[in-house]
Amino acid sequence: MSRMGDVLAGFHAAWEFESDSVLIRYERGIRTPKLFQSLGERRIPLRALSGVTLTPGKRGTVVLRAEPRPGADPLMEAAAGQLKEGCDPYRLVLPAERETLAEYYADELRAALPAQDGPAERFLVPAPEVPLSFKAYDGKASFDGKTVFFRWFWTGASSAKWKAGDQSFAVSQLSGVEWRSPEVFEGHLRLLRSDVASPAQADQDPAAVVFGLGYGPVHESLPFAAAVLAAVRERGAVAAVPAAAPRRDPADIAERIRHLGELHQAGLVTDEEFSMKKAELLAEL
Repeated sequence: MSRMGDVLAGFHAAWEFESDSVLIRYERGIRTPKLFQSLGERRIPLRALSGVTLTPGKRGTVVLRAEPRPGADPLMEAAAGQLKEGCDPYRLVLPAERETLAEYYADELRAALPAQDGPAERFLVPAPEVPLSFKAYDGKASFDGKTVFFRWFWTGASSAKWKAGDQSFAVSQLSGVEWRSPEVFEGHLRLLRSDVASPAQADQDPAAVVFGLGYGPVHESLPFAAAVLAAVRERGAVAAVPAAAPRRDPADIAERIRHLGELHQAGLVTDEEFSMKKAELLAEL
């Protein structure tokens, strides 16, 4: 490996190379992706990596990427391939004139990776620190490391959730998490339980919160999902499950449009947001 303490700085992040790990420090500037700002810094053990690539980037850049081993990082397991390229925490974007230097570090890093086959048997990258909380469209989610709490909002929660009441789930009750990015239509965070079948629609499931209209953004909901998943996995439970596309019935869509109208009347969403979201909901019919 290169000299300990060597630092390679790129756009939005800097990698510090150590004998058994890479310490990634993310910038906090206004142009930095919010997920990076939320993560702050991450220490990635070399045994959590399966390879290194160096490829041409956009607009005169090159991209150095460390390839995470499957099963090694709770954040990437919870993301299940849904992160946009610009928010990939394993990418370091550099000016093209630094390609030779990047190539040197890529070679050094490859040479230092331990020989290993297959997925990691346990998480090797630390999970985001608790306590964590975020506002979803229909409720507030919080996690203290042992229990997940959902507190419903009158403006967004379905009647099914109101009837069920506010929820709390001990990590010991859970078998995994299902995170669907809010950047995809109708994202959500669902808590999975091995002994309870989940309703098809997340907004009818008291073990799920739904995203939308700026609620449950990636930089808040994904670290939350990763922390819960890590706590579940520590108890020997199962992995994250990629989310299936939502299915809706007309009565359900009508109820969501009614909630949307209440938000609009209260001035919590703009005319443009209201029109766009309403059109998306109607397109589901």
